[in-house]
Amino acid sequence: MNCMKGGWVLLAGIVLLIACNQKPENKTTPQVPVVDAPRVAQPVNTNNPYEAVDVSPLDMSYFPVHYPLHKMSGTATEKPVMRVIYSRPHLQGRALFGSVLKYDQPWRMGANEATELDVFRPVFLNNKKIEPGRYTLYSIPHEESWTIVLNNNLDTWGLQQDSTQDLLRVEVPSTGNNPMVEYFTMVFKKTPQGADLLIAWERILVRLPFIIK
Repeated sequence: MNCMKGGWVLLAGIVLLIACNQKPENKTTPQVPVVDAPRVAQPVNTNNPYEAVDVSPLDMSYFPVHYPLHKMSGTATEKPVMRVIYSRPHLQGRALFGSVLKYDQPWRMGANEATELDVFRPVFLNNKKIEPGRYTLYSIPHEESWTIVLNNNLDTWGLQQDSTQDLLRVEVPSTGNNPMVEYFTMVFKKTPQGADLLIAWERILVRLPFIIK
């Protein structure tokens, strides 16, 4: 009897050992790999050792619109007619009139260097022919209209304009119920007669109409 009992104990031990070594059936759901959260690069030093950082970056608008992109892609159908070069200030919580601009006072239409209009082929503004060349562009904002000025005094800073070199003054209406624009923006928009230069900031919108023949 003792031998039989010892045999049963040995058999039970073998069965238990086999059961312990068997791998359980995997019924768990696949684990989703852990992805690190995106890391935002922090500037080490906001100072530029070569030139002071400008918070009003330079911008350039062409007509036809986005001409350089069309040229590079081979889809340009004509040569450029005009472009405007300017710096883009932004409101930074300020009110446009009172804090930044004043009615009836000249404004450079941008920041830093005087805004420049480059004309590559003849256009007409207020029935006056504008020959190809470089011109300074500035304005005098009024409550319901703006006076836009083309000037021959090139390569100047800010509002150091010589009004004796004004080529042309055009008064155009302004509207103040437009979508909010944080960054001062100038861009051409095609029209049946040619192109309007849209001048927009805060909720103000001015259109300077050019005729292209």
